[in-house]
Amino acid sequence: MKKWIFLVCLPLATVAQQKPNIIYIMSDDHDAGAISAYGSRLVQTPQIDRIAKEGMLFTNAFVGNSICGPARATLLTGLHSHKNGMKDNRVRFDGSQVTMPKLLQQAGYQTAIIGKWHLHTYPTGFDYWKILPGQGLYYQPRLIDMKGDTATYKGYATEVITDEALQWLREKRDTGKPFLLLLHHKAPHRYFFASPANIEKFHSLQFPEPATLYADTTGKGTAWKLQTMSILHDMKLSSDLKVDPQYLMDIPWLKPDSAEIAYYNSIFNRIPLAHRTRIKEIYAERGKIIQQTRPQGKDLLKLKYQWYMQDYLATAASVDEGVGRVLNYLDSSGLNNNTLVIYTSDQGFYLGQNGWFDKRWMYDVSMRTPLMMRWPGHIKPGSVNTNMVQNIDYAPSFLDIAGLTAPAAMHGISLKPYMEKPSAILPRKSLYYHFYEYQADHTVLQHLGVRTERYKLIYFYTVNEWQLFDLKLDPGEQQNLINNKQYSAILAELKQELNRLRDLYDDHEAAGELH
Repeated sequence: MKKWIFLVCLPLATVAQQKPNIIYIMSDDHDAGAISAYGSRLVQTPQIDRIAKEGMLFTNAFVGNSICGPARATLLTGLHSHKNGMKDNRVRFDGSQVTMPKLLQQAGYQTAIIGKWHLHTYPTGFDYWKILPGQGLYYQPRLIDMKGDTATYKGYATEVITDEALQWLREKRDTGKPFLLLLHHKAPHRYFFASPANIEKFHSLQFPEPATLYADTTGKGTAWKLQTMSILHDMKLSSDLKVDPQYLMDIPWLKPDSAEIAYYNSIFNRIPLAHRTRIKEIYAERGKIIQQTRPQGKDLLKLKYQWYMQDYLATAASVDEGVGRVLNYLDSSGLNNNTLVIYTSDQGFYLGQNGWFDKRWMYDVSMRTPLMMRWPGHIKPGSVNTNMVQNIDYAPSFLDIAGLTAPAAMHGISLKPYMEKPSAILPRKSLYYHFYEYQADHTVLQHLGVRTERYKLIYFYTVNEWQLFDLKLDPGEQQNLINNKQYSAILAELKQELNRLRDLYDDHEAAGELH
């Protein structure tokens, strides 16, 4: 009896398409504390939560330099800031260097970036790009296309960016190729401005206060003394919180300067007329409260915090909605089964802890970032990964998922094995951190440090001050143990580990040898 063997010859494009697609969604300043998958008491984010529910939630994801541009450069290169050249937001990214999108492109992937770029040079290694100039605008945003032309788009930035990404997925990509899509939102970056619907939804809500909102931060060292990210002292009523200047002009300690007034007018002038009157009415409620109460000190901080949360969480809500639209498209188009979806932020963000807003610090609120991934058939739904991972790991992970070997120079480790087997232990006992951008915004001193599972050592090298924290006993990092003799052996070990990491990553320019 003859046995017949049938060989099916698939077109090369079909074989290529068997490689997984990658959609990397990154918001800007979206803290894990504002995502319900992480147990947030502030808000529900059902669409973002879907990625964790249908995939994996990373509970210990961190960055190596908590600020916008450097985080994006690390995504592209798999390198810490001192090696990719993007130490702060003022530097121009060198697009000629080896990047993850270029390597995927060379391997047959179609690559695209849509949304916030913020690297001062045009993207390289992408078959398609459409980016916001600089930080971008929330209303009537402008986008630069691959010809270098800038056009204004009607609508709200988060919705426009989502629209553009879905249009590329539906109409502009080569369906015969696997793809990498970087979908980068501006939101919820300061100055926080939500869509009309979400302003209406959030403006009357009240939110629980963090335990350290009113904490006394004196005596915490030079860095804490110099910082300018206090909600009470540094968050402006008109520019940050949209209080009409007319309600503030006769209150000396709250009177806005000309720059604040100009900014207030400029942002409202971009809101479509159909919504402008109602939005002004909503924010006028704040002005009337200020007029009636003329608050100072704790009373003023209490008001500012609530308004900050209303604006920040409303701005982030549109991101959640946009994520849902992308997931729904993947599910309805059949792309979901072969597409890895990642949701993260470029770093964490202070939501009132220590009375602060913003990021930059090596403290966990700022250094930690949300991270979740969905990849049907590879990631078990509802799985949780507790490994310490860092944004240097994204580039080698994406290359590994595409079947490529990451360049040896990349600092990160592929997370692919740990996505498929969350119980596996990552061969890394510590994370390295280095922040460079002093005085440009919020006056956070330069510092570097090492984080292990339990301990953290930070060195503010320009003022020669150290901080040591036991994260198990003090997760809020309030008690500096640097002079506690019971931790002298731990301190010696951490200094040794910090020097090891500086040698490993070849970062010896700033602080000299540490002893």
